[in-house]
Amino acid sequence: MDVFRALKSRNFRLFFYGQSVSLIGTWMQKTAVCWLVYRLTNSAVLLGVVSFVSLIPSLLLSPYAGSYIDRHNRYRILMITQIISMLQAGALALMILLRNYNIPGIIFLSLVQGVINAFDVTCRQSLMVEMVEDRDDLPNAIALNSTMANFARIAGPALAGIILSTFGEDFCFVSNFLSYVPVLISLWMMKIVLPPVIKSDRSIWAELREGFHYISGDKDLSSLLLMLSASSLFVIPFNTLMPVFAKDIFHGDAKTFSWFESAAGLGSIVSAIYMAKLKAGKDLVKILITASLIFSLSVLLLSLSGWLPLALLFMMMSGVGMMAQTASINTYIQTHAIPAMRARAISYYIMAFQGIIPVGSLLTGLLAHFIGPRLTVLVAGLAGVLATVVFVHYRRKLNDSTGEGGVHTSMPAQAA
Repeated sequence: MDVFRALKSRNFRLFFYGQSVSLIGTWMQKTAVCWLVYRLTNSAVLLGVVSFVSLIPSLLLSPYAGSYIDRHNRYRILMITQIISMLQAGALALMILLRNYNIPGIIFLSLVQGVINAFDVTCRQSLMVEMVEDRDDLPNAIALNSTMANFARIAGPALAGIILSTFGEDFCFVSNFLSYVPVLISLWMMKIVLPPVIKSDRSIWAELREGFHYISGDKDLSSLLLMLSASSLFVIPFNTLMPVFAKDIFHGDAKTFSWFESAAGLGSIVSAIYMAKLKAGKDLVKILITASLIFSLSVLLLSLSGWLPLALLFMMMSGVGMMAQTASINTYIQTHAIPAMRARAISYYIMAFQGIIPVGSLLTGLLAHFIGPRLTVLVAGLAGVLATVVFVHYRRKLNDSTGEGGVHTSMPAQAA
């Protein structure tokens, strides 16, 4: 089928199947950690802290990771990060199996995983162009990768909800540890040919500056990344409060919490399939604007919902909007950044997405402590609408200053 055309490439197919299993385990663990922390502490602030430490390394390390990956063998780095991730998952599983419910220990291991992810995610994204044999299939591979991630976002929390209420948290953590086995096998089976790494005489810090100047000098890239940064700071972290919504507002349990995560994942996978079918000439900025409005308004309406099925519907719509927003920006960067700057450009995408979210999660947890979860989520939705309006105004000014043909916002024909 046309929507699965990137799976014709053997390396990407192996990567896709291995990661599918691993990401389900990752989401099971993420759901279990959030539920365990809130069950033990009843603290929205600590939920924000856990999200903060697991993602803040992406803000601090992503630009360095991009420059480092451009100078080394990306396949070898990916193998190393997956092995270390497996060891981290094993340490967390052992802690829970021994009933050592140590919140500082959980926070520390979340921080370790965040450091690994700063390199791992950038490496995976920049390696994707080498996994796909036909460059025309790259946007489809990016969308399928997002589909895979969001399918895991449905299956992982759904399984976690059943397992948490039936077997307990330890089973979720052990499952995540074991889920790294198929990833390592699939990576080992790959026959990937990378272009030779050209050793640079310049320091990595000089290349960091070069990457920053490239991003800041490209008004298309910088405006999209600023929009993503605003969404990551003000809107996306609303998800931090879903355990509070499930337990305190809708008087549910771990299974109720898993419904919220799975609803967002369902919306995301529908959106990802749409993105996978995109043809050349589609205006990615128009898709971004529409998606941002859907996302923000869904979050706003979620904050006002008093009926669980309606809340889950708006949660699903938030997944539709967030997925299309982030995927359109990711696709634009990977299809427009020059090859020598691709990993560095992607690292700024990771920083704007995963790196800003922890700051927003911490602020969201603190704000919820003072004004309550409903009002905090309402503020997030309003902030998203405002950010979209500002972005549209800026793009119009940019188009006026460069002329009709000066700003390229659609998918290039050769990459469709």
